[in-house]
Amino acid sequence: MPPLTASFLRFVIATAAMIPLVLVNEGIPVLPDRKQLISILFLGLSGIFSYNIFFFTGLSQISASRAALIIACTPLAIAIASSILFREPLTRSHCAGIILSLIGAILVISNGHVYALITGGFGSGELALLGCVGSWTIYTLIGKGILRTMPPLSCVFYAVLAGTAMLAVPALNDGLLDILPTIEPMAWISLAYLGIGGTSLGFSWYYRGIKAIGPSRAGVYINLVPVFAVLQSWLLLSETVKPIVLVGGVLVCLGVFVVNRPSVRPLRG
Repeated sequence: MPPLTASFLRFVIATAAMIPLVLVNEGIPVLPDRKQLISILFLGLSGIFSYNIFFFTGLSQISASRAALIIACTPLAIAIASSILFREPLTRSHCAGIILSLIGAILVISNGHVYALITGGFGSGELALLGCVGSWTIYTLIGKGILRTMPPLSCVFYAVLAGTAMLAVPALNDGLLDILPTIEPMAWISLAYLGIGGTSLGFSWYYRGIKAIGPSRAGVYINLVPVFAVLQSWLLLSETVKPIVLVGGVLVCLGVFVVNRPSVRPLRG
């Protein structure tokens, strides 16, 4: 099925899965006021609608590994933006941890072939993936603001609902109504996993993390995604993992640890 149709169905399932999650943990969600509603619309626009548009546009033009490399820059973008907008102090250990995790992610994503991954021109595909980085940074930073007045699960529920509504237009354009009767059971199972695991649970835990430790410290965990992907490919698909990839995984974990240990000394401008 077309990617944006798959994205729409994923978020429809995620919206449905969020309802019992919110009711059990936070009770009946309070309707957002006007100020919160504006923030929620921007959350849906940035973290769901524009992110998916940019992601699939870019992925159609460049390799998945090159796309993953660009997305690995997201924690750095979040840390810089958070420091500028929210005056979150950037310590030396924080900067070192982000750089370590980025280097580790590059080693994991490139499977040791770093030069081949980073060389090449910069075209519209790479530009679209930078749009992903910008979209997720905005989603994270707006989330920090709205989490002061709204519980994290309710916030994610309304954001997912808004983003799903926005994705309905391109999905219908892609022939959603004709595709629905042809979707096979395994495809529905895959969509259900993406909607429940990768979205309703993943997004909710991410926002709980932002509320607990702040955007820049939570954002660095994003670079663990390729590490888990490689480990699961080894466990589930019996794929070979090179020693350099294991070194990269260790660097990512070390970077996450360094960023989230108690701060030592802020950088002075």
